[in-house]
Amino acid sequence: MVVGAGGSAKALRARLTAQSLGRRLALSALLGAAATLALPPFHVVPFLAIGLIGLVWLIDGAGRARDAFLLGWCFGFGHMVAGLYWFAHALLTDAEKFAWLIPFAVSIIPAILAVFPGLAALLLWHWGGQGWRRIVVFAALWTLGEWFRGWVLTGLPWNLLGYAWAFSDPMIQFAAIAGIFGLSFLTVATLAAPAVLADAERPWRIVVAAALALGIVWLGGSLRLPDGAAPLLAEQRIRLVQPNIAQHHKWSEALREQHLRRHVDLTLAPGWESVRHVIWPEAAIPYFLHEDPDLARGLGRLAPPGGLLITGAPRISSGRRPPIELWNSIEAIDGSGRIVATYDKAHLVPFGEYLPFRPILGTLGMTKLAHGMVDFSEGPGPRDMILPGLPPAAPLVCYEAIFPGAVVERGNGREPPAARWLLVVTNDAWFGQSTGPYQHFAMSRLRAVEQGLPMLRAANTGISAFVDPYGRIVSSLGLGEAGHLDGALPQALASPTFFAIRGSVPVLLLIFSLLLFFGNFRRG
Repeated sequence: MVVGAGGSAKALRARLTAQSLGRRLALSALLGAAATLALPPFHVVPFLAIGLIGLVWLIDGAGRARDAFLLGWCFGFGHMVAGLYWFAHALLTDAEKFAWLIPFAVSIIPAILAVFPGLAALLLWHWGGQGWRRIVVFAALWTLGEWFRGWVLTGLPWNLLGYAWAFSDPMIQFAAIAGIFGLSFLTVATLAAPAVLADAERPWRIVVAAALALGIVWLGGSLRLPDGAAPLLAEQRIRLVQPNIAQHHKWSEALREQHLRRHVDLTLAPGWESVRHVIWPEAAIPYFLHEDPDLARGLGRLAPPGGLLITGAPRISSGRRPPIELWNSIEAIDGSGRIVATYDKAHLVPFGEYLPFRPILGTLGMTKLAHGMVDFSEGPGPRDMILPGLPPAAPLVCYEAIFPGAVVERGNGREPPAARWLLVVTNDAWFGQSTGPYQHFAMSRLRAVEQGLPMLRAANTGISAFVDPYGRIVSSLGLGEAGHLDGALPQALASPTFFAIRGSVPVLLLIFSLLLFFGNFRRG
């Protein structure tokens, strides 16, 4: 049977590589697009295995370095277009101004991001060698590409392949040690391993080893998970509010008071008397609280006795004198209406919250997607938020939750973070009823696993949730629902995770070492 499988694999690889270059490029793009079905919300992991195996075989048959790069680039382009198609929905929230950008957004951004798989394919063609060694090299190159994608041009580490396992609580526990990049390396190395069936030298051993590796990771994750729910801070009853306001209505002048009233009504819904703190999503308040003390005092009445109303809100520089500065912030209001804590978003979305190269692009009539003409300013970076009556929180506004290793404040050295929970407020109305909100939520959950911290996530249109420090969903409100979610704050792990202490450095050093050890640098 193994011999038969090997012969079939050889025949299939030969058939693929015998096609014209144009057909191979088209097939590579199709494989990349199909591979996105392994990611949230579908999690059909076999499609990712098929895509990676097919890509390795296509690279095997590339006659020139240029062809190898193009095959990798086409795979990446198909993968990014299928995974980021929801960019179009964001532009349709103000179709009159931005709909004309849709063809560019859904093609140019994926084309740029596809350079990283293209380079991985090119370097694999040069350095991959033969047999199982090229699978290790492929996994190392792909993962390094994901890492570079996380910071080049401010970074977009969206849909990293490790998120394919977000459906499995045991599998994602590996991120507590190796982070999402370690999980991506494992994913590529094991799912691409059957490509060796087309080789001559006892390929079944490699396939069995890959299956065993996945089984060991699953077993280790299962043993790490406690039998029951994570312990709770029972006295900290918290309400998350999810108003479900469509993005094209959110900043309407005529609807601002109505939107604020919806938040108030959901906050005061039955059960409010047993709540200690309330959390509203990103930009829930369409006013500047620092300039409206009467509104702040009124909102303070929503804070239960001894508790807080924690909300997303825009913040503007005092006096509004030029140059005006604007921040996308989280503010905590006590019962007297006093703002007791503020966090300003540090990692802003280019073209969304600010316009890059504004002196040039601004003269062409371009503006940022977010409401208003003034660009948002960057906050000082990850900062603990000290909230009276609650443990220290690591606040994250929307997009910030997708960056591994950049979600908690660190002091000097590499000591564990002081924050004991992740506070995430977001507005995923930009994504509509697409795969985007599911992908975004999965990324946030992985941050909880990496840091060993529980997460409370308040989202405008969903998905709002209580998540324990193992990344398990305690309770949630689905996409497109309006309502509130009451629960207690889970306790953080007693000891910080390895990733919380060391970050991505150890796994990246290991990946570099594997690349140097197994790469065939004599080719070329």
